[in-house]
Amino acid sequence: MAKSETTIENKSTALKQRIIAALIMLPVVIGTLWFGYPYVDILTLIVGVLLSYEWATMVPSRKPLIYLGAYVLPLSVALFVYTTHAIVLTIIFTTLFVFLKSRKENENLLLTLGVPYISIGIGSLMWMYHDILAYAPYNFYMTLWFLLMVWSMDVGAYVVGTTVKGPKLAPKISPNKTWSGLIGGLILAAFISDLFFLTLSHYKIIGSDLNTQIFFSCLGSFIAGISQIGDLIESAIKRHLNLKDSSKLIPGHGGIFDRIDGLIFAAPFVYFIFAYALWYF
Repeated sequence: MAKSETTIENKSTALKQRIIAALIMLPVVIGTLWFGYPYVDILTLIVGVLLSYEWATMVPSRKPLIYLGAYVLPLSVALFVYTTHAIVLTIIFTTLFVFLKSRKENENLLLTLGVPYISIGIGSLMWMYHDILAYAPYNFYMTLWFLLMVWSMDVGAYVVGTTVKGPKLAPKISPNKTWSGLIGGLILAAFISDLFFLTLSHYKIIGSDLNTQIFFSCLGSFIAGISQIGDLIESAIKRHLNLKDSSKLIPGHGGIFDRIDGLIFAAPFVYFIFAYALWYF
C-alpha cells in the first residue's frame, strides 16, 4: 500500500514539474517565433548546442568533447551559412570525420549518426522559417502550425493512449505507446489544423478556403505520424543505451532530445514539402 501511494505521489510530482516546465517553455518558443530574427536564431542555436551536448554525453565514448565539437560545427554552418554547397560539404566531411574517429568506440554508428541527425534536423527548422516561409507574419503562423501538429500528436497520443489503452504500438521499443494513442494523435492534429486555419481565415490573417483546410488537415496528420516515428527512433536509441531520459536538463521532461525528438525528425520532411512538393498542388 505504501509503495502504491509513493508511486502515485511521484507521478503527481512529475506531472506538476512537466506542467510548470511547459508553461515556461511555450511562451518563450511562441514569443521567439513572433519576434523573429535574431531571437529565433539564438534560441535555435542554444537548443541545438544542448542537443549536441546530450548526444555527446548519452552515447558512451572516450572523448565526448571532441564529438560535441563535431556536432556543433555543422550545426552552426547549417544555421548561419546560407550556401547549400557549404552546408552539404560540412555535414558530409564532419560525418566522415566522426565515423573514422570513432572506429574503436563501441557505439561508432550512433556517434556518427549524431552529425546529420542534429544538423539537418535543427537546420531544417531555420531553413523553413527563413528561406521557405520568409515573409512575416506568414513564417510565424506556418512554423507555429508545424509545431502544433507535433504537439498535437504528443498530447493526443498521451490522452487517448492512457484512457483507451489497447494493443501496443511497438512494445519492444516503447511499451507505453498504443495504437489508440497513435490514432488519437492523428485525429487531434487534423482537428487542430482545421481550427487553426479557420481562426486565421476568420481574422483575415491568412486566407483559406475549404480545400485548403482539408489539405492542411491531411498534411497535419501526416506530419504528426512522421513525428511519432521520430519519437520511436529516440526510444529505440535510449533503450539500446539503457537510458530512461536523454538527460535531466528539463525538470519533469527529461532532456532536450526527449522533447524535440519528433520535431527534428519531421522538420526535414516538412522543409522538403514546403520547398518542393507544394508546387505540384
